[in-house]
Amino acid sequence: MKIALTFNIRHAKPSLKNRQAIEEAEFDEPFTIRGISKAIKKLGHKVFLVEANKNAYLKFKKLKSSKQSLRDATRQAKIDLVFNIAEGISGQDREAQIPSMLEMLKIPYVGSKPLTQAICLNKAKTKEILLFHNIPTANFQLFKTGREKLKDNLKFPLIVKPNCEGSSKEIFQNSFVENEKDLRKKLKKIIRNLEQPALVEEFFGGREFTVSLIGNNPVEVLPPVELNFSVLPKDFIPMDSYEVKWILDNPKSKIKTIICPAKIDEKLWQRIKEICLKTKEVLEILDWCRIDLRLDKKGVPNVLEVNQIPGIIPDPKENSRFPLAARAAGYTFEEMLAKIIKVTCERYKIKRNIK
Repeated sequence: MKIALTFNIRHAKPSLKNRQAIEEAEFDEPFTIRGISKAIKKLGHKVFLVEANKNAYLKFKKLKSSKQSLRDATRQAKIDLVFNIAEGISGQDREAQIPSMLEMLKIPYVGSKPLTQAICLNKAKTKEILLFHNIPTANFQLFKTGREKLKDNLKFPLIVKPNCEGSSKEIFQNSFVENEKDLRKKLKKIIRNLEQPALVEEFFGGREFTVSLIGNNPVEVLPPVELNFSVLPKDFIPMDSYEVKWILDNPKSKIKTIICPAKIDEKLWQRIKEICLKTKEVLEILDWCRIDLRLDKKGVPNVLEVNQIPGIIPDPKENSRFPLAARAAGYTFEEMLAKIIKVTCERYKIKRNIK
């Protein structure tokens, strides 16, 4: 097959002192992009690299055949499929940018439709849909100005997050607040710096898991990953903050914040799988995703985040959660990519020789 890989490049290593590094937290480093491209090539496919910048639409147009018919655009295209890991470059609906372009050009792609991409990046809208479908998630409130009255059902301690960001961007240790003064200070900073609303939700102190899924019908649920907060420094809040995800958890660190597969009893695991499968269904997530959950004080798994474009760093030392779960299930990195490509082709009814 001829596959285009779409991406956004991270130009700075993770750092608490470098604002650019924090801004690019969702993007992929060059070695990740090269690694994914190399793995797809090892499967026998030809790879075209398309950076998801302002020139992306024109690049996609050039990759299409000029001799195609309007009735059969996808079959005549020079590229058969787009493997999309792009986050988009601006706006609160940015993850929908590349899928929208591909929809216009009738080019098949890995992942969900534009509407789902936009909703899943919007934490408040995601949680509203989850609650409507009786899927457990923490009580929350969206702050647009930072001056709104705090709802009575929200009790300290609370977590303050940007509403439309991923990869723990702007979620630091000081995002955990225990009083009104610190809450207002954090709200003001997020709304001012990121020019978007801030989400406030109750903090759960239970175990935290992340679960990866591949497929549409059927869906394969990969072994659970647990975040091991017991190894954090004593002054750290037990949460997956930017400091934990990108600074403490790195190949050179002796601190291992990830356990895979998680040691979990069958009853809890079945409940987690049930919640994840229902979340994927109601949000209409296609092909693959990763869902973060945390247990409340009653031991009920609550959905924290929905990652419908999961990170897939090839290097096993990086503890990238989706590939880690895939390895625990017995897949190599290449086999994991092959399965994602296969389920996407099946969805589009693309008949190709997929390994």
